[in-house]
Amino acid sequence: MAATPPHPSSGPESGIAVRHLLLPPEDPQARTRSERLRALGIEARPDTELDAFARELAQRTGGCYAGVNFFLDADRQYFAGLYSAAQDTPVHGGPPLLQDPVPGRVMPRDIDMGICPHVVKRRRALVLEDIRDFPRFAGNHVVDAIGIHSYLGAPLIDSTGVVLGTICVVDQDPQPWGRKGLETIKAMAAELVEQLEESARRR
Repeated sequence: MAATPPHPSSGPESGIAVRHLLLPPEDPQARTRSERLRALGIEARPDTELDAFARELAQRTGGCYAGVNFFLDADRQYFAGLYSAAQDTPVHGGPPLLQDPVPGRVMPRDIDMGICPHVVKRRRALVLEDIRDFPRFAGNHVVDAIGIHSYLGAPLIDSTGVVLGTICVVDQDPQPWGRKGLETIKAMAAELVEQLEESARRR
């Protein structure tokens, strides 16, 4: 069946998503990735430094949620770094919200439970300025669960060529991220991989 062409307003590389609608379930890097994550000291636990990285990512791109997402095994994706703009929203002059609508840190690897699995499989950054323009993604469970309308993500590819996971930003409104957003998230992904590998070398 022919893929639906991207909306004319869609951002750079968004058309690639339409050509990769059906992804095979197998992940040839699953075992190697798990071993590499262990070697880098990355586990299924929140990381305050990665939370701070996610916050910077959201601020630099203008998204309301941002995450650093590692694919720990063949079944789970884990957001070791996570940020919600609600965390910075004061209430009646009081402290920032702590009970915010940020999603949980653990999600299944199923391609219908998030857009990051597509980025890992493609090994390329993805811009969806308005998810509603892409039927394959518009029906994804997290779109309605979190109420998002736009997505920006890039793979975390280490020096050995293993895709460790992704960094991503989402927003509840369409966002004209365009080429600038794409280059920003790709550069930040490269910076984070360098930081992770340098930290492992110092251990």
